[in-house]
Amino acid sequence: MNVAELLADLQGQHDETTARASELRDQVEHLTAALAETEARLADLATTRKIIAELAPDGNQPAPPETNTTYQAIVNAFNQHPGQEFRARELHELLGMPTDEASVNITRSRLGRLTRQGFLTQPGRGRYQKRT
Repeated sequence: MNVAELLADLQGQHDETTARASELRDQVEHLTAALAETEARLADLATTRKIIAELAPDGNQPAPPETNTTYQAIVNAFNQHPGQEFRARELHELLGMPTDEASVNITRSRLGRLTRQGFLTQPGRGRYQKRT
């Protein structure tokens, strides 16, 4: 292989890699927009729920049964271990939740939301702790 062929091969690899990077950027842009829409919808639903709860008559109707959501389980774990830092996977192991990557990624999103809401702090990359 001579230098001209080597340069042509390198240019071809560069062009393919550039195209792949562009495709990945498009995917990231699409997923970022979808995530923003979903988080906005979650905020709207939380606001609606809060308004309805404030307007609902109280006293005469029985309280709905308490459900233990994943968020509640996460918050409870941090309340039980207020000084401890957790990674998402460690939290899954503590709570007996599945440790497959998809489940752990969902929990990472939940931890990020709890951090933005001020319940948790992030003392290091990927580590979460209860705000004191």
